[in-house]
Amino acid sequence: MPVPHDIADPGLAQAGVGRVEWAQRSMPVLDRIRARFVRERPLAGLRIAACMHVTAETANLLRALREGGAEVALAASNPLSTQDDTAAALVAAYDVAVHARSRMDAATYHRNLLTVLGTGPQLLLDDGCDLVNLCHTERTDLLDGVVGGCEQTTTGVIRLRRMAAEGALRFPMVAVNDTATKRMFDNRYGTGQSTLDGIMRATNTLIAGQTVVVAGFGYCGRGLAERARGMGARVVVTEVDPVKALDAAMQGYAVLPMAEAAAVGDIVITATGSRDVVRGEHLDAMKDGAILANSGHFDVEIDVAALAERAVGPPRGVRPHADEYVLADGRRLVLLAEGRLVNLGAAEGHPAAVMDLSFAAQALTVEWLAALAADPPAPDVYEVPDAIDTEIATLRLAALDIRIDTLTEAQQEYLSSWR
Repeated sequence: MPVPHDIADPGLAQAGVGRVEWAQRSMPVLDRIRARFVRERPLAGLRIAACMHVTAETANLLRALREGGAEVALAASNPLSTQDDTAAALVAAYDVAVHARSRMDAATYHRNLLTVLGTGPQLLLDDGCDLVNLCHTERTDLLDGVVGGCEQTTTGVIRLRRMAAEGALRFPMVAVNDTATKRMFDNRYGTGQSTLDGIMRATNTLIAGQTVVVAGFGYCGRGLAERARGMGARVVVTEVDPVKALDAAMQGYAVLPMAEAAAVGDIVITATGSRDVVRGEHLDAMKDGAILANSGHFDVEIDVAALAERAVGPPRGVRPHADEYVLADGRRLVLLAEGRLVNLGAAEGHPAAVMDLSFAAQALTVEWLAALAADPPAPDVYEVPDAIDTEIATLRLAALDIRIDTLTEAQQEYLSSWR
């Protein structure tokens, strides 16, 4: 019996399987975990609802969970990132209930989230805290049945920590985003490369010689600044955190307020997790032809409404995923991917080798939570156990055939003694 689904075209399944299997080649850590899950079935009978980007890399995570015994229902976390062939493959080949279509409207997006919650999940896999939010607002009847979940984005973790601080969070959530391997691979290397990939696909612009403004110098912003500088760009960083601003300055980047940076930027990229990072007054200062891109999850970092208000007419699609707004004074500003995540809206997101580590952390954390299902921890935001991060790094090193030293008994004794 086919699993429930709402996808664009079931006929794309074969193409999707090819895409998923291609990604699998670059995901050796998750592949090893999946092989163990097949043998041990640690998730048998567990119901999981997921709100994630429907990509080939995500498909390999869900394959691992499904083959570990879980029942999985998936909704998209971004209307522009859904790969319709991957969605079809998940339904036809991997028995995952998928409710996602590329470029679906807001009402369909919301309905799909409620549909996957309607499966009565015990665990939630979230990407931006949307499922958790709905559980605490529109589907409070499900709260007692949820034993916990994982959140994989900085934006989502910020929302969860605020819920916990206000005493609103009703079940434990694990900040998968905050592991050392995730920050290193996903946020820094993944975001740095895939964001520039999205910008170049959408515009075919040359990065070398351009002035690139990076708003935010967290792990994502650092990766962006490093990659842009490596491709020959002059990089300007904007920040609200004095420590991060100092770090950027000591690494040789120019640091300016956005009000000044906006006037010199050829490409302006937001990566903060906040809203209104690029506002009307910044748009007023930008040079003709400036490119605007967001890599900070939600489509609130660039004030798109303010951009539309300043335009003399509707935006013109000059290239796929690139909309040109002509302002009253004749200047042209180009917005990429509607202000949504540019690496997923205009490209394919992080390389599979990057998502291998992020999704390995998800899989092992789900296994850890499943083992605690009978007696879950108190509602709060928890870190991923260090042992999981160490296991992921160890598996990745083994896959790369990289060997490292181990402490001798004398070294262990020396490091554990205060004398």
